[in-house]
Amino acid sequence: MPDWLGLGLAITGAVAVLTAALFAFAQRRFPTPPVSPASRRSGEWKRRREIRQYLRAIDEPFAEDHFVAGRHVAFYLPGRDVAITFDAPAYFRIRNAGTHVVLAEHEMPGWALGARLPFETPDVADEFGAGTGDARDDADRVDSVEAAFRTLGVPRTASEGDVKAAYRERVKDVHPDHGGDRETFERVREAYATARRPPRPESVAATVARAEPGPLPSRERGGGPLHLTRCSPERGT
Repeated sequence: MPDWLGLGLAITGAVAVLTAALFAFAQRRFPTPPVSPASRRSGEWKRRREIRQYLRAIDEPFAEDHFVAGRHVAFYLPGRDVAITFDAPAYFRIRNAGTHVVLAEHEMPGWALGARLPFETPDVADEFGAGTGDARDDADRVDSVEAAFRTLGVPRTASEGDVKAAYRERVKDVHPDHGGDRETFERVREAYATARRPPRPESVAATVARAEPGPLPSRERGGGPLHLTRCSPERGT
């Protein structure tokens, strides 16, 4: 073997070993923080408690952990045919089934749910301290709608078509099948669901019409027996 070839192979091997050693050192010295399912579940538990308190405060009957369109949802309002879920895939499936569905982010305070419901709700913000300056600051920091538009890379004034186009472009980049990671992919889906949520009713007449109690969901729509929780004189969890 020529001397120059042997020298080249030796240098190549040394560089490969050095690169591997540097990579291993970097992984050990600066590890990627793992996604904590326990932390996510803890956040969902807290929001569930707040949403439960809010629904009781507005005297709205609800069922928890109900089955709608083949998916379990955190809350279901049988008199309104409204589902509330923390799961983005469940949101899209239920939306296509015809039930009005609300995607609740883990960062959203429970009292903020009223702005997303498709019917008028009484103002109970004072009961949750939402009228104080500190609470308003907290609400500003967790403005999930603004964050959703930022995630999609479009202004809040963007049309529904622009939002959909931005979502399609972003989801291509972050899809796990295209080299993206599952967490970012789910975050983009949640952002799209938040950005395109329908506006609140504009007229009292429309509100009254929508507020008429409808029939309870059939088993074909994922029903089963409902165990409703009604407001009691005592507020709380």
